[in-house]
Amino acid sequence: MQLYKDQALKVYNSLSGKKEVLKPINEGHIGMYVCGPTVYSNVHLGNCRTFMSFDMIFRYLKHLGYKVRYVRNITDAGHLENDAEDGEDKIAKKARLEQLEPMEVVHRYTVDFHDILNKFNFLHPSIEPTATGHIIEQIEIIKDILDKGYAYEKNGSVYFDVKKFNEAYEYGKLSGRKLEDMIANTRELAAQDEKKNPQDFALWKKAEPQHIMRWPSPWGDGFPGWHLECTAMSTKYLGERFDIHGGGMDLKFPHHECEIAQAEASNGHAPVNYWLHANMLTLNGKKMAKSTGNNILPLEIFSGENKILSKAFAPAVVRFFMMQAHYTSILDLSNDALLASEKGYNKLMEAMDALPHLETHAVSSFDVAAWKQQCYTAMNDDFNTPTLIANLFEAVKHINLIKEGKETLTAEDKNLLQRTLHDFVFDVLGLEGKNGAESGTDKLSEVITLLIELRNEARANKDFATSDKIRDQLAGMGIQLKDGKEGTTFSLS
Repeated sequence: MQLYKDQALKVYNSLSGKKEVLKPINEGHIGMYVCGPTVYSNVHLGNCRTFMSFDMIFRYLKHLGYKVRYVRNITDAGHLENDAEDGEDKIAKKARLEQLEPMEVVHRYTVDFHDILNKFNFLHPSIEPTATGHIIEQIEIIKDILDKGYAYEKNGSVYFDVKKFNEAYEYGKLSGRKLEDMIANTRELAAQDEKKNPQDFALWKKAEPQHIMRWPSPWGDGFPGWHLECTAMSTKYLGERFDIHGGGMDLKFPHHECEIAQAEASNGHAPVNYWLHANMLTLNGKKMAKSTGNNILPLEIFSGENKILSKAFAPAVVRFFMMQAHYTSILDLSNDALLASEKGYNKLMEAMDALPHLETHAVSSFDVAAWKQQCYTAMNDDFNTPTLIANLFEAVKHINLIKEGKETLTAEDKNLLQRTLHDFVFDVLGLEGKNGAESGTDKLSEVITLLIELRNEARANKDFATSDKIRDQLAGMGIQLKDGKEGTTFSLS
């Protein structure tokens, strides 16, 4: 279904600084590129939030009926320490420290990245290219930029000439920075003697004798610049101009700014129509950092093996927590926030479990069609998941009132409500799948149902001590049993 024809989706474009109606280059088709991980360590929880935001965006675009080509790369070479122009390649450094081949490091942490994203119930991108798989394309772009006079070679390295580029285009338009101000505030950098200006950035770096990862080029053995990789991979699979480019807010400058400059220097026009940026994740009100100990990995949350949280939290609960904030807002993770999200997630799942069993009537007291459009209105406002979730809990309130006999629902509206909840909870927010079942729905329901049956047998045998023990111990775990005319039900508090 081509729902996009009836839904005007607005996105916040970092380039213009305002919300704009999304108008694809080719009707019904969207090309989206998102900067992927540098695979030299376990995937950071903050990065997971960024990728989850774009997974949600990918899901909603598909739900609207767009044919989406979603490209998310793997950086497996060229990303230097501290995002600088000099220093050691992050992957090569890890390989040297652990006495491994660089591609062993890449493979290990690429597998970890995919494992974590699978636990979070991510959809796979359409294409997941690697930097090392596109060395030829990167060399060709460098040749093109050199031919057009926006780059220069020095001692086997090639640098982008920012000052020359700025005479014909505008360097800094995405981040709002002026080149004159950057020049005025420049600090001394290593390899300064090779560059015409401190703002110039590497397109190709000469490999020193000790550098493990190296490829032949017209300028000698070396490796590509980090910024160049994304330009090569995005334009190869999405074209010289495509719809959406996404990534973390921290990549806006210099990474995305340099991507724009490279593409404009090579192709003569802007590469992307809409730039979308996801904001950062903090932990207990502070920036996450290994050095301070204020850091937690996804697996440590799932297992409970950490000193920060009081218990383990399932991936679906963590995903639900992240969806409760707008993707452009800073989100703070804490034990209390996860406990609240777990409670809300369980209430949502309980209501959805109860919905198929509700009685129907001739008249509805809940306007499901109007509520459904409110869900779309929320998502059409730059993917506003917090407002969407508030609307979902409005439906939960009505489901509980219908369950108690205080409201009514027709069979037609019941089917519409079920379909809409399924679409937004599972397809758009991505809360369905193995993780959802493990986190408190299917498997937990089966276990509690078994305990209720054992309790009923105990009561039938007048073994009230066992019956009370089952009820009280479940209550101690936050599971309330409710005895009624139609049998015993449970709720999670």
